[in-house]
Amino acid sequence: MTNDHYVVIVGCGRVGSLLSNKLSGAGNSVVVIDIDESTFDDLSPEFSGFRMAGDATQVALLREAKLQKADTLIATTHDDNVNLMVAQVAKNIFKTPLVLARVYDPKRELVYERLGIRTICPTSVAASLFMDALVGETESAKESVS
Repeated sequence: MTNDHYVVIVGCGRVGSLLSNKLSGAGNSVVVIDIDESTFDDLSPEFSGFRMAGDATQVALLREAKLQKADTLIATTHDDNVNLMVAQVAKNIFKTPLVLARVYDPKRELVYERLGIRTICPTSVAASLFMDALVGETESAKESVS
């Protein structure tokens, strides 16, 4: 991603704050929204974006965040239903060009995909990494026996 994007991030937990810090540090315009204002404490002192406390499922708050001008929306809350709702609103109402959502339940990935929303599923990613590590260990063990 180049450094001139306007990104709205919903959820300022570990993932949301890390993304906000990185994207802001790279020169992007970032608005981070969280229902719990205390989560903004995880933003670095260098974070140059905007913080908005409130419920991102409320269209009025997304309008206030100027989602209609955003290049990207990333939904990173801990609630799959909130992420799906916000992602659908961004895609269908605000016509946000790139919409990404975290989804914990791998069974829901297909639902999001059918709705045209790109997902990151930590559960699936972790399982794949563990499988890759197991395959790597199995191949290493075979090589050391040979």
